[in-house]
This record gives sequence, structure tokens and C-alpha cells, in this order.
Amino acid sequence: MKIRTRLIILFTVLTIVILSLFATVIFQSAKKSREREYYDLLKKEALTKANLFFNARVEKQTLQQIYRNNRKTLNEVEVAVYDTAFVLLYHDALDIDFVKEDHRMIRDIYSKGQIQFFQQGWQVVGLSYDFDGRRYAITAAGYDQYGYNKSDSLLVSIFLVFGVSILFIVVAGIFFSRKAFEPVADMISKAKSISVSNLDMRLPGNGSKDELADLAGTFNEMLDRLESSFDAQKRFVSNISHELRTPLSTIITELELSADNGLTEQQYTAAIRNALNDSRRLARLANSLLDFAKASYDPSEITFKPVRIDELLLDARQQLQKADPTYKVDIHFEGDFENDEEISVNGNLYLLKVAFANLFENGCKFSDERQSSVSVSFGKDITLHFSDHGIGIAPDDLPSIFTPFYRGQNGSFADGNGIGLSLTQKIVGLHKGTISVTSTPNLGTTFTVMLPAIGPPVNSLLIKL
Repeated sequence: MKIRTRLIILFTVLTIVILSLFATVIFQSAKKSREREYYDLLKKEALTKANLFFNARVEKQTLQQIYRNNRKTLNEVEVAVYDTAFVLLYHDALDIDFVKEDHRMIRDIYSKGQIQFFQQGWQVVGLSYDFDGRRYAITAAGYDQYGYNKSDSLLVSIFLVFGVSILFIVVAGIFFSRKAFEPVADMISKAKSISVSNLDMRLPGNGSKDELADLAGTFNEMLDRLESSFDAQKRFVSNISHELRTPLSTIITELELSADNGLTEQQYTAAIRNALNDSRRLARLANSLLDFAKASYDPSEITFKPVRIDELLLDARQQLQKADPTYKVDIHFEGDFENDEEISVNGNLYLLKVAFANLFENGCKFSDERQSSVSVSFGKDITLHFSDHGIGIAPDDLPSIFTPFYRGQNGSFADGNGIGLSLTQKIVGLHKGTISVTSTPNLGTTFTVMLPAIGPPVNSLLIKL
């Protein structure tokens, strides 16, 4: 069921309940008012007849004749008078007596002074009346036909107004809900037309600052992220294809040459060596892509635990020198620490080692002496400065060095695929840290990494490994 339909039903049901309560209160109030007014009328009629009978000493026959004459045109009140011995002194029409008074009723009148009750739609009152030092019981009964007709007419009017009101409310609810949800319908229509081929389309705003405008803005922001993600994915696939095509083409060429039986042994060896180098390049690219994918996981899916920075740096240096023994890495600690927490971060061991190894390798391969160094300082954050004295980075390249597959002007100096620095930035970001770079061409480059430490600040003391 659509929200619009649910709102119409809810609004209609709520209105029905409110109108029902309102109509019930009005009808019950009118009913009680009619009863109260007719009881007052019966009391007045009873007292009037009693005064005529006792004070004015009007003959019984005359009073009864008046009653019969009036009864032909209207519902006349039936009055009866009793003494304390339950002797009937007067009755308007004994032959059509409706109340049928008994000893118990007369006793209640004398003891309570006044009673009133319903009897088959008739209203009855009983009054105690004093005359010449004696007490009498007077009863008056009548059927309020006029009042009942008014009540019936009011009830019919209530049902008529109730039905018309409900019909009007349903129609108005449909109209206003349609008007209210028109912007939503426009958003749905627009959203259905958005696909991969036209991610640049956006939902229209309604020009106000209501919830629908917030919804449209939030959806458009999501589309901005999706568009950026798709564009990055396209560039990523294009760059991968480019990176894979070159070594694969070289391997195919070398293998085709090796298929020629006229080659010498030295030529076969050179072809195999070239194919092997290109295969290793492909393997490094595949490993880099795998690490890049791991660094792109949702942080909630990555295991974090306390890891020591010093051990990570030593492991990264050992890994790098195992791959290329010509690389030299120096590690310096600017300060002393008293416990593991002061030199530990909450991180993923594998990813941090990959990031540090990338920074070591980047410094070594772009310097003539194949050397890189890192200095570590402790405080609220653990700060690592990865430095080299290599060829540096051109100022025009600095804003783009963390872009995947970007190769700057120094790309011809050493082999690479442009993934290492972008992967390092992702890993540092996953660990809620920051990375920045400063570089001077032909003098060297320094990458500064800041990671939140687990332990408190410590004093400074120079230690060299």
C-alpha cells in the first residue's frame, strides 16, 4: 500500500472517530437537556393541578374535562393525587391510568420528597405536596412526543452531516495528498530515468527548505558520489588495461621470437630473461592491485589491533631488502618510550607494512644512492618522516602524485605502475591518519605520515638504529 493511500485512510479514520465523538456528545447533551426540561414541565403541571384542586377547589369533573379536551390535540400530562393512606383523591383519567401507582411508589414520594423515572418511554415524577397541615402525594406522567421528534430529527441531521463530511474529507484527502506528493512523484519519475549512461542527471528541488528538498539534496549528493565512483572506475580500468597491455605485448613478442628455431642460445636466453622480467612486472602489478582492493574495503570489515610502529618499520625494511638487497633503509627514533602503548597504533599489520614498504621503496628507487630514511617522533600522534636525497618531484606533479596510475615527469627514472602512493594514502586514511609531501627537484623528497597513538606523549631522546 502506498504512503498516500495510507495517509488518506488514516486521516479518514481519525476524522470519523473525532466526528463520532463530537456527534455523540451533542446528541447525548440534547437528550439529557430534553429529559431535564420535560421533568421540569411535569413538575409544573403537577403543582398547577394540585393548586387548582386544593386552593381553587375546581371540581374534579371540570379538571378531567379539561384533560380530555387537551388530550385530543396534544399529549396532555396525566396527574394523580393521593393522601397518606394511599387513597386516590383525584386522577385525570383513571380508565387510562398509565403509571399504575402502588404503595411503594407513594412511600418513596413521602420519604424522598420527589422522585422521577422512565416507564416505557413515558417520564414520571412524584412530588410531596403540603396543604392545610396535611401531606399529599402527586404524580405526573407524560410522553414527550414533541421532544422525541426533535431528537429523531437531530439524529437524522447528525447522520446526514456525518456522511457528507466523511465524503468531503475523503475527496479533500485524495486531492491534497495528490498535491502534497506531486514533488515525490516527480522525483520518482526523474530517478527512474537515471542510469549508468546519464549519471549527470539530478533530482529537481522544490525551491523550499522542507524535508523533500533535503531528500532531493541527499539523493543528488549520493549521485555525485556515484558519478565520481563510476568515473574513477572507468579511469581505473583504462589504466589497468594500459599497464597490462605493455608487458603482455612484450611477453608475446619475446615468445614469438623464441618460437623461431634459428635463434642462437644467447638470443633464447635474452628472450626468456625479458619475458621473465615482464612477468615479474605483471606479478607486482597484480599484488599492488590486490593490496589496493584490500585498502578499499569497508573499515568495519578490516581487522584492527594494537601494533608497534618500530616492529612494523623493521619488518617493512626486511621485506624491501629481501626483494632488492641494494636498497638501504635507516630508521631513527626521536624520543624514548616506556611501554608498548606509547609506540603503538590501532591498525592492520599487513596494510601498514605495505604502506611503509611503499614509502621506503619510493625513496630508494628514485635516489642514486638507493637509500631512504625514516625518523619517528612520539606524542599524541606518532609522526613518521620518510626522506630521501633523490631526484625529487616536479612542482606540477605534486598535486597528482596520490592519484592512482599517475606517473610524473620522473617516471622514466625508475619502473612503476603509479599505484604505490595512492595505495599508501588509502591505508593511512583507513587508520585515521594523514599523509603529506614536500619535495625539491634534485634535492630530495619527504613524506610525513601522522597516525593516532594509543599511549601518552613521551620525552625526546635521539636513538639511531
